Amino acid sequence: QVQLAESGGGLVQAGGSLRLSCTASGRSLSAYDMDWFRQAPGKEREFVAQISRNGVITYYKESVKGRFTISRDNAKNTVYLQMNSLKPEDTAVYYCRASGQFDYWGQGTQVTVSS
Repeated sequence: QVQLAESGGGLVQAGGSLRLSCTASGRSLSAYDMDWFRQAPGKEREFVAQISRNGVITYYKESVKGRFTISRDNAKNTVYLQMNSLKPEDTAVYYCRASGQFDYWGQGTQVTVSS
């Protein structure tokens, strides 16, 4: 069993930056590929970024490429999402997910970008 807790969300003006963290307890994250998803009001949850277990391979949603960076520190059991040049359309609840034999989700953290 893995428990995930996101933090770092908040209110920021367009063009600003935030860094989200996802910290795990219960089991080491090194056994999991890690993802960030987001869900805006009235929309389905969508994929944002993924990082492989060893941190070497990353994937991004096209609209966040060049602005968001996913990283991980397995020693700290934490995954990060650095978000720069934020836009109002990035407003959503952001969730992290541990992908393995079973998937585990955090409770989410709200990101609000004002124009």
